[in-house]
Amino acid sequence: MAKEAFKSRRKKKFSTTLREQTQCRFCREGRSYIDYKDIDSLQKLLTNRGKIFSRKRSGNCAKCQRRVKLAIKRARFMGLLPYTT
Repeated sequence: MAKEAFKSRRKKKFSTTLREQTQCRFCREGRSYIDYKDIDSLQKLLTNRGKIFSRKRSGNCAKCQRRVKLAIKRARFMGLLPYTT
């Protein structure tokens, strides 16, 4: 009886067949250049205070995250995006 109660309290593990998306949004779209004038897609990668989301939070790969960083810095310099407050 005690073993049955212990089995019911045990956490169920998730199956390994369900996987998260393995590519970032830019790799899935096949974009080789991230345009600094595309404000809509760049604002999705910023917090409401103007900080850039980390790779883990945004889901970008390292290569695309470097490109995003450069595009955001260019857009900030041109006055299209705000600097951090």
